[in-house]
Amino acid sequence: MEFSTAALRDRTLAVEWGDATGAVGDSVTVLPVVVAVSALTELRLPVLLLWFGAFQVVWGLRYGAPVSVEPMKALAALVIAGSLSVPELAVAGTLAGAVLLGLGSVGALGALADRIDLAVIRGVQLAVALVLARTGLELGAGAPTTALAAAAVGGAVVALGYRRAAALSVLAVGLGLAAAETGAPSVAVPAFETLPKSGVAVAAGAATGDAFALTGDALAATGAQLAMTVGNAAVATSLLLGDLFDAEVSPDELATSMGAMNLLAVPLGALPMCHGSGGVAGKHAFGARTAGANLILGGLYVVAALGAAELVAAFPMSALGVVLALVAVELGKASLDTDSLALTAGVGVLGVATNVGAAFVAGVAASAVLARVRGAETE
Repeated sequence: MEFSTAALRDRTLAVEWGDATGAVGDSVTVLPVVVAVSALTELRLPVLLLWFGAFQVVWGLRYGAPVSVEPMKALAALVIAGSLSVPELAVAGTLAGAVLLGLGSVGALGALADRIDLAVIRGVQLAVALVLARTGLELGAGAPTTALAAAAVGGAVVALGYRRAAALSVLAVGLGLAAAETGAPSVAVPAFETLPKSGVAVAAGAATGDAFALTGDALAATGAQLAMTVGNAAVATSLLLGDLFDAEVSPDELATSMGAMNLLAVPLGALPMCHGSGGVAGKHAFGARTAGANLILGGLYVVAALGAAELVAAFPMSALGVVLALVAVELGKASLDTDSLALTAGVGVLGVATNVGAAFVAGVAASAVLARVRGAETE
């Protein structure tokens, strides 16, 4: 199968067979989190999927490469755990978008990335993983038999050598159980709705609303998410696109597109989104070689959105807990790639004990002190 058109970056877009399987590689990092958010908050799964589908197509055409579109995991984890309300999530996602758009527009992202200790970023990742794991265990405890059965499926997939697909396989089990309860889903076109007034007031810049929800928790979550985004969704993704697909996409370009994406979509009920190196690596590992994978995945998200509402309403929470635990394991493994395990662990433990934003600030301060101590020792 082959088809070509002119990409916006003068690259040839060829849809190949490997792109069909490669599309799954990005969904592994998206669907478990998105289903969890929609099951535990008032955000609607069909709308979330439509936004992810639209931006898969937009950025695939824009960059002419298999660019990922993923949830902002720090913000998603906090709203799943109940540490952020949906209005606070909307504010945090919009603020993060504005900062990223500003940094990318002036070409400042590279300089900022150099000033954040990688061990601190890894610590934020660890904190998010621990928050997800705790929430997953709490959900799984509600129906331990179902949770153990779902975990057995995930374990079998890992044993067969498909570790990255474990969460997706458990998600499929949960959807199967939901379908058995509800029957075949009916097709319905989702309607886009704005967020609750208290979230839209800030996110859309409106002058009215019950509350602005510009809370300390929202600001702290924004800082923690930006720490992860700068390192993983911009700098690391730019390097990986070049290494795997020979695509020249700068970190500042990625920051600009992430900023525009969130400023447009979050006020209309979308989950805050970013690019991510995990999704890019997943697409490549599953066979994607062109931006055709984005077109395929975008179409699949749209199809799923048309029949998703009834299924997610019946999704078993205990199976969802297993999904979150598996996502936490993957994120936790990534956090161990650090040059200061003590600092990373300290930020991670502090983040789950207090909040992720406070842990990020404390980690930045600790890394500055450690840098001064090391500098004094070498003099």
